[in-house]
Amino acid sequence: MLVTAGDLQKFNTMTASWGTLGELWKKKVAICFVRPTRHTYKFMETTDTFTLTFFDEKHREALDFCGSHSGRDTDKIAKTDLTPIEWEKQAVYFQQARLVLICKKLYMQDLNPALFLDPVIHDAYPKKDYHRMYVGEIIRCLAAT
Repeated sequence: MLVTAGDLQKFNTMTASWGTLGELWKKKVAICFVRPTRHTYKFMETTDTFTLTFFDEKHREALDFCGSHSGRDTDKIAKTDLTPIEWEKQAVYFQQARLVLICKKLYMQDLNPALFLDPVIHDAYPKKDYHRMYVGEIIRCLAAT
């Protein structure tokens, strides 16, 4: 999936595989995780909404590219077949999506390494750049027809 935040004039997207869906506070929610070292992080911090965009396998190359290049120094859209679309001037997703979850941020929290119960988890963070968790209320679900 791609995690995207910002508006059509200025946004960033990144490939992610960590996430979950469920219910919290009597709301349907999506949870995703972004490291503070990622360019998308600043967009997540400064916007009220974000999108989770899911694709068919034929877009694997675009997802791989978005996961291995930073938006700080690369125009990911120019280098992929992705076409950004803006939803109600609040969120960006991609025309090629098979499923889009548009989410309004409800909560965020940094992962605390002192609370890792399995010591092996520390090995995933050699740079100590612990993810921030974002809980978003799913305010719209768009599916390809």
